[in-house]
Amino acid sequence: MQATETKDRAVYWGTGRRKTSVARVRLIPGTGQVTVNGKPGDTYFNRIADYLQGIKAPLETLGLENEYDILVKAHGGGLTGQADAVKLGVARALCELAPENRQPLKSEGYLTRDPRAKERKKYGLHKARKAPQYSKR
Repeated sequence: MQATETKDRAVYWGTGRRKTSVARVRLIPGTGQVTVNGKPGDTYFNRIADYLQGIKAPLETLGLENEYDILVKAHGGGLTGQADAVKLGVARALCELAPENRQPLKSEGYLTRDPRAKERKKYGLHKARKAPQYSKR
């Protein structure tokens, strides 16, 4: 996505996806606050520190953890999927910020979308792979 100027501040966009979650992330120069769907990040993610640490990890890799506010609109999936989607969105927005950020983020694995998703159920089976109990006689 494109970087845009609003109120004399640069805004950097990034979109992240994980499972069925989609997160549209904006990075705005600020103090390092995280806002998800209009709520503070720690409230939205039920004060689970691992989610917030993961979201801020790309910023910490570049040493920018207190220089940008993270504004997120997330939907779909659960908290884990949304947190990982936000992390990918933040990393992509940081690549918009400066192209030289791409290499350190890529080496840490922040720019790789996690392809794992729920496998579809197959006919003749109870779940994706769970077969009915076998009876010999």
